Amino acid sequence: MLCSLWFSFACIFTLTPSTTPPLPFSSSSSSSVSSSTPLLEEEPSCDYTNGKWVRDKRGPLYNDSTCGTIKQGQNCIAHGRPDMGYLYWRWKPKHCKLPRFEPSTFLQILRNKHIAFVGDSMARNQLESLLCMLSSASVPNLVYRDGEDNKFRRWYFESHNITISVYWSPFLVKGVEKSNTGPNHNQLYLDQVDERWAADMNGIDLIVLSIGHWFLHPAVYYEGDQVLGCHYCPGLNHTEIGFYDVLRKAIKTTLKALADRKGRANSNGIYSFVTTFSPAHFEGDWDKFGACPKTEPYNKGEKTLEGMDAEIRQIEVEEVEAARKNSIQLEKFRLQALDVTNLSSMRPDGHPGPYMHPFPFVNGVAERVQNDCVHWCLPGPVDTWNEILLEIIKKWEDESKTEE
Repeated sequence: MLCSLWFSFACIFTLTPSTTPPLPFSSSSSSSVSSSTPLLEEEPSCDYTNGKWVRDKRGPLYNDSTCGTIKQGQNCIAHGRPDMGYLYWRWKPKHCKLPRFEPSTFLQILRNKHIAFVGDSMARNQLESLLCMLSSASVPNLVYRDGEDNKFRRWYFESHNITISVYWSPFLVKGVEKSNTGPNHNQLYLDQVDERWAADMNGIDLIVLSIGHWFLHPAVYYEGDQVLGCHYCPGLNHTEIGFYDVLRKAIKTTLKALADRKGRANSNGIYSFVTTFSPAHFEGDWDKFGACPKTEPYNKGEKTLEGMDAEIRQIEVEEVEAARKNSIQLEKFRLQALDVTNLSSMRPDGHPGPYMHPFPFVNGVAERVQNDCVHWCLPGPVDTWNEILLEIIKKWEDESKTEE
């Protein structure tokens, strides 16, 4: 059975332990996907997917004492993780440079804008990384929160009049999540975008979408009033169709809605990204006390991207490319895949593991210890995603100025 099949937020399991100006929008619709499998003739100026992790003695921009917005489950330093080596690595693309994140540059470019992270807990993980990186230059103020586990939150950077929001939407399309009082499966409506976030679309200037893990859960799928089939639904009289085609349909519906609403002539336009799938790193079966005990990245060539991780990533990249082709005439619509699957797959050391909880071994070695091998420690490898995000935004800004 696949990771996160039965759990709402994270695959958390047990182990027998071993020891500036407003953002301009280009009159050109060209943009490019940073992908190891380019699907269009247009090539990005830097292929961030091809590279290796190298030692970096400088370490991260922030820590648990300088950033106050780290979610407890990812606060590995404060929770007593003893090895600090995972903090001293940088992603080095093969043919170009990835500069260290510049908070002041990000804040200046996105001045007066609304940034939204939409999706599952990986979207939240990336959002909280960005908040911490920016907090070294400007303090974010939490101005809104709502929903169970604060699934909808908003921060405001008064220094630059920037709003950053997170919207919980684990399918991006309309969905009814399983619950203790209802069906023990999710219900997805693949032809309808989730209006819990889409209703705010007109006021969003930059959006980062991130989904994947929740499509592994048991679910029944609908288009209109018709049941298309289901995934892992024994006892229900529906056809098992898996989740790959469903994921594709959900992304297609989402990106079409985004282009239709934000590509109009009277729209203020949008910079939009799809963060590709972030692999888990359980050693052993997740439901048999698997864990992620490694303390260093994989070397280049040591880890091959394959199976489900590669398939989900490929679907996401292909649908971004298809949406770009379909919207190429839209002057105010920029779209790109933030392709982090490969570089993330090489960081088995970057997860909280047992340090999702404070000091898990303080009372000695327990028989079993809970592990999180899905989300990322903060600071940690997820910070690299935002470094790449900033570089793509800077590239688009430079192109916009050239075209003016």
